[in-house]
Formats: sequence, structure tokens, C-alpha cells
Amino acid sequence: VWQDRRTADYCQELKKTKYRAAYQGKTGLVVDAYFSATKIKWIFDHVEGAREMAESGQLAFGTVETWLVWKLSKGKLHITDVSNASRTMLFNINTLQWDDELLSLFEIPGCILPEVVDSSGIFGAIHPEILPGDIPISGLAGDQQASLFGQLCFEKGMLKNTYGTGCFVMMNTGDVPGLASEHLIATVAWKIGKQIQYAVEGSVFVGGALVQWLRDSLKLIDSASAIEVLANQVEDDGGVVVVPAFVGLGAPYWDQFARGTLFGITRATLPAHIARASLQAIALQVKDAIDAMQHVSGIKIKQLRVDGGASVNNLLMQIQADLLQCEVLRPKVTETTALGAALLAGLAVGFWRDLDDIKERWSVDKTFSPDHSKDHRQLLHYWKKAIERTKDWLDT
Repeated sequence: VWQDRRTADYCQELKKTKYRAAYQGKTGLVVDAYFSATKIKWIFDHVEGAREMAESGQLAFGTVETWLVWKLSKGKLHITDVSNASRTMLFNINTLQWDDELLSLFEIPGCILPEVVDSSGIFGAIHPEILPGDIPISGLAGDQQASLFGQLCFEKGMLKNTYGTGCFVMMNTGDVPGLASEHLIATVAWKIGKQIQYAVEGSVFVGGALVQWLRDSLKLIDSASAIEVLANQVEDDGGVVVVPAFVGLGAPYWDQFARGTLFGITRATLPAHIARASLQAIALQVKDAIDAMQHVSGIKIKQLRVDGGASVNNLLMQIQADLLQCEVLRPKVTETTALGAALLAGLAVGFWRDLDDIKERWSVDKTFSPDHSKDHRQLLHYWKKAIERTKDWLDT
């Protein structure tokens, strides 16, 4: 759903209005089809009877966890937490409330919105017909915020990257909203009681999806894990540059009209060159997002914590360490989104005493140290050149 781009033209029109600064200042987000508000408006504008159903109480909105809690409680709880609410483009991250001005601008009735709660706390219970035993519902978080928590990035300046379908770099910015810009988004990380943490994020739309494309569409590999074996058959990319802008470019470019490109191919190009260039493309996109974070925050990163399916690819992780020139740490538990959600729930019910108790249980599987002898200037030159030629590919 998040890759649905049908509201891209509408977002382009919004960027031309006087309200653009208000959207960003209140929500921390850039105007993009990635977020919920324009999708909700599209439904009201295109689905017959949707607005009438909403106004009569027959239609409600929520992000994924809202729907799950609604189902688990058999309709008793209609809630979302601050981290998920902050990604809808309807939530003011400064006041921590739904914003009436934004609701009015998008013509969205406030009656459809869920109640906003903390990320950790006892909110209700699973209905006994689903699971007996009065099991509490006690942890809610957006996927990337949960991953940040699961990576134990509790201090300002700590950051992680999740290598999933897309790549999502997130840095803890402490107890004040991060500096949103045209390149990065500011968001609520989590709220536990009176303690609130914010973050900045760089969202890369295509990460592991590029490997899926090589497997399913180009048939270069039989499985996702096979890309590492194929890419290791060559020493370099053979001059090939891949820009996987299948649904546009995310952070730090935010170009909805860019499209995927493959540059530098010759008759000497092998499947292995394309495989290696694809892994480099994933790592280069992450580097671009982190470079923007360092620039905006003024914080020089010393290490990157990684998780997600593609983080098990040792070649990709080494490429990432070399490009960033910092250590890349892969924990023993790489499904840190699920871990973070469990930690938030466990805190609420007393399974863990506090954050210090949690810190004692995190451990590293492998550390990737950068090779300082490699010169990446030519690679970065052609990457930037390829990005510029990819931008605005579609006519607007």
C-alpha cells in the first residue's frame, strides 16, 4: 500500500500551494504520496458513498496496527500510537494531537480517526473468543520506530537501517523534534509515559525489491540469497550503475517522477556485474540518506546498526561499511522490528524492568569494519551522474 503512487499528481499540486510549509512544520513530513492523508482523500473523492459512510460512523481509518487491535479486541478498541499517527500527515508532532487545520485542508472528517495512545502501556485486552486468559494489548509502534527501539538506539545520534523491501534509515534525535528538511522526514520515535523520543528518517523506496526484480523479472538468480554468490564472481561492477527508482526516488531526493535506469552496460557486461551494481545501488541509496542526516543534524556517525532480511548478505554489509567508512553492526536478532514491538509490550506488563534491563540482552552477531584503502570517488561520481539523469523521467 505504501508504494501506491496514484496521488502523486495531487501531491505535486500541493507542493505549489502556500500550505506546503505548514504541512512540513506540523507533521515533519514532506508532501508525498507515501503518507496516508492523500490516500484517504483519494478514497473520499473516488469511492462512491465513502464520505457518507464516514459521517454516519460506518467507516473508520487507521494504520495497520489500528486494524489489528480492532480485530483482536473485536471492535472495542480504535487506537493508534504516536509513532504511527505521526506518519499519516494529519498529526501534529509538536502538540501530539490530530491537527484540525490539516484535516480541513484535506477535507477529512475527524470522526474517522483513532484515539492516539502511548507506544507502551496497557490499552485493553484481546477478546476472550480469540485468545482466552485476559491477554493485554500493551505495545504499539510503527515498523521503523519499533526497529529503532529493537536496536536499542535509545540515545541521541544513534541510528539503524532496516534492509527490507525498501531501506529505512532512522536516527534518534532526543526529546525534541528533529529538523525536517526537503530531504528527510522528522517523526515521533516512541512515547512511554512522559518520556518521548523523536527521530529523523530517510526512506529509500527500493532496497530488497531490487533483488526480487532480478529474481522474478530478469531471472538472473533463483533465490534472493543467490545474489551474493553471483556478485562475488566479479571484482567490481564493470562500469555498470543501477538506479532502482521503480516507484520514484525517496530520501534524500523525493522525486516522484524518477524511474529505474541501468547505465554503463557494454557487450562485456555479465550478470554478475549487474548483481554487484545492484547491491552497490542499495548501499549507495543508504549512504545518500545518511549523508543528509549528518548534514542536517551535525552529528558524525560512528557506527550503523543493521537489520532486516538483506542484512544477512555479508557482501552488501561490507560494501555499506566501505562506503560509509564506519563500522556496521549486525545483531544476533535481525528481526528487530518484531523485537522492538515485543520490548515495548514487555515493558508495559513488567516483563522487563526498564531500558537498562533491556540493554543487557542485546548482542552483536558480526561487525563489518571499513576498508580504508579503497577509493570510491569514481563510483560516487557515476552514481551522482546516474541519479541526475534518472530524475524527472516521467513527463509531468
